[in-house]
This record gives sequence, C-alpha cells and structure tokens, in this order.
Amino acid sequence: MSEIAGVVAKPLVRRDDGRGYFEELVRASEPVAAPGIRQISFATRAAGVVTAWHIHPTQWDWWFVPRGSLRVALHDLRAGSATFRVTQELALGEGAPDALLAIPPGVAHGYKVLNGPAEILYLVSTEYNDAHPAPPQGEEGRIPADDPDIGYDWNRP
Repeated sequence: MSEIAGVVAKPLVRRDDGRGYFEELVRASEPVAAPGIRQISFATRAAGVVTAWHIHPTQWDWWFVPRGSLRVALHDLRAGSATFRVTQELALGEGAPDALLAIPPGVAHGYKVLNGPAEILYLVSTEYNDAHPAPPQGEEGRIPADDPDIGYDWNRP
C-alpha cells in the first residue's frame, strides 16, 4: 500500500522515569497541529469491531491509541490530490511504534480493533455536531465499510 499525501504518523517520544511515563502528543508549534484542535474525544472499542468509513470535508482528525491495537485504513477521496484513490494502511497502538496519526479532510478513514478493548483518543479541528448531517452541509460523512469503490477487505487476517 502507498502513502497518502498529507497523512502524517508523527513518531512520539516516551519518557519513562520509573513512576510511569510521559508522552507529548502534539504541540501547537508543530506543523502537524497547524489546522488547529477544537475538540478532544475518547472512545473504547471491543476486539473485532470495525468502524468505517468516515469522511469529513473540512475537518482534520488526529488519533492516538494508548491501549489495544488497530489496523487503520485510509483512502484518499480528494479529487485534486496526487494520491487520489490511494489506500494506505498502518498499525496504531500496542505492538506498533507510538505515533499520533493526522488525517486530512477528504481522506476516508476507518479501523479494525485487532487487540481490545482498544482506547482511542480523538482530537479534531471542528466541534462535533449531534445532528450528524452528511457533507456538504456537515462534517460527519459516512461510507459503507464494504463500499465497492474503495474495495477494502476489513475481514482479512
């Protein structure tokens, strides 16, 4: 699988001092934070759960997985992008290098929990709208997990 333009998996530095550890996820001064964080959310998901596909026309997402592990898939649906229709896959959480994943607007994203329960910290550049309007009116776009145009197999080993 290829990499998608604008997607960043920022490596994290863990500082362990015997009491536990401290890990900075993002600083406002870093390029990865440039779009601006407006909301922080937290979720837990059971092993085997697939959450796909989501897409946002203007919202950036940043994900961090402190517990459990995910197989993340990204699919570029930005018509003018150099990586239009490219699918990228990566691992987040336990067993993978610590990273903060930045997902640009227009990139469909989802995950499968490989080891759970998984804990997922979401940082986003817009505030969540309970009405869930679909684009273009809102930010919470949904695409079926088995969408044939994307063609991603969430059930493969």
